[in-house]
Amino acid sequence: MDDCIIIGAGPAGLTAAIYLARFHLSIRLFDSGSSRAAMIPCTHNHAGYPEGIAGKELLRLMLAQAERYGAVREPVKVIAIERDGDDFVVRTDHGTYPARTVLLATGVVNHRPAGLLPEVHDPALERGLLRYCPICDGYEVTDRRVGVIGTGDHGMREALFLRGYTRDVTLIAPEAGHELDDSCARALDEAGIARVDGPCGGWAIEGAQLALDTAGGRMAFDSIYPALGSRIRSHLAVAAGARANNEGCLEVDDHQRTSIPGLFAAGDVVKGLDQISHAMGEAGVAATTIRNLLNQRQPIRR
Repeated sequence: MDDCIIIGAGPAGLTAAIYLARFHLSIRLFDSGSSRAAMIPCTHNHAGYPEGIAGKELLRLMLAQAERYGAVREPVKVIAIERDGDDFVVRTDHGTYPARTVLLATGVVNHRPAGLLPEVHDPALERGLLRYCPICDGYEVTDRRVGVIGTGDHGMREALFLRGYTRDVTLIAPEAGHELDDSCARALDEAGIARVDGPCGGWAIEGAQLALDTAGGRMAFDSIYPALGSRIRSHLAVAAGARANNEGCLEVDDHQRTSIPGLFAAGDVVKGLDQISHAMGEAGVAATTIRNLLNQRQPIRR
């Protein structure tokens, strides 16, 4: 039986694996290969990498560090988490595994604009023509022409945030007309942010820009940010009985404990700032709490 099974091999899961392995605990890391961090072409706000680092390279280095101390990675998909007394059974598409504790670090999936096919989406993302995190990379669009796909309060807030980097921001409705109340419209007007109705379509990379059709005609931008929300990958914990908020984010205490004893969560699957640094910090807290819990059950001795 493993001391801890970690579900998810993004920055949160890998940080927890490093900590737990260095606590001399037996760790198994389940990796379905869908970490959102792997989509980052190059992050420039991760401390310690002044020239930036690609998301895949960061994950590779973190995994190598975890494996150096004995963490075991399994490239499998988890189907269910079940209680077994004080312990757990984790069911995967490659078998069943028992564990004393479980840490869920499954993150989120960004909603993509309708009609934006992979053959355009993926190269646009790689070239920085399509971006999902203005906190991470807003600096890179300084004084550039930027489009935001979204509407309502969420779209307004993302457009206003990007206005701190460039004067040229356009908010484009993803479907038909905008859904903006008077206060949203007024805030956009005061910031000088243009508004264009949808629907969006005809996505294509044209030269050094990403172009699309709108109700106002064809438009092209140096970078486009979809502000369409995300899907929280918390279903495994929720199905096991863990509490989540209306958005699907798992509820945890200050030590990353869910409402199920022995089940922990860290990273974007928990409500908070969707940032690598934040996920890593939560993982460190969770891992230390897991170690102390296991020590209470049976003293850890060499």
